Amino acid sequence: MLENLESSYDCSQAGDDLHQLKQELASLQGLGKEDSETQERMNRLENQISFIMNKCGIHH
Repeated sequence: MLENLESSYDCSQAGDDLHQLKQELASLQGLGKEDSETQERMNRLENQISFIMNKCGIHH
């Protein structure tokens, strides 16, 4: 998970960062644990992925 995402985020890193974030999210989803800490982490990862995709104009 990336520590800080700000409006000054460098989109040249988006490909690597998205890959890393999506892998981490998939790993957490694969655990099948739905405790509040895991859910909070998954929400944060989803928000980071959305931020990067929106900021860098990436559409899927």
